Amino acid sequence: MDFRRGKHREEPEINLVPLIDVLLVILIFLMVTTTYSKFGELKITLPEASTEKPPQHPNPIIVTIDAQGHYMVNSSAVPSNTVDALSLALRRAAADQKDPVIVINADAKSTHQSVVNVMEAARVSGYTHITFTTQSQ
Repeated sequence: MDFRRGKHREEPEINLVPLIDVLLVILIFLMVTTTYSKFGELKITLPEASTEKPPQHPNPIIVTIDAQGHYMVNSSAVPSNTVDALSLALRRAAADQKDPVIVINADAKSTHQSVVNVMEAARVSGYTHITFTTQSQ
């Protein structure tokens, strides 16, 4: 039996306004207290050249690159600036050496690509020991 015929029971409502207010306050608090780092700046530690005498390698292959991008392998000019021509010149200079040391002498104004071409030619030839010359100031 239903003794409450005349009374309609009201459904309870969930009031979301206070919940939204609390979430907004938390969001504002997190935005204010968060520190943002700058990723636009790179922290790089550059290698330093020491004044110690470098280890002596028997019969290194010296590759010289001038500012215009011309190559010389052991004082003989390479006719073409392609990786294949450099690879052939490196193999000729190595002759019977198994894995010679390749020393790259690059002009300060030479392009990065010309140095990468020498490294790629050494990789194609199967040589893994590459070093660079620097001058102390």
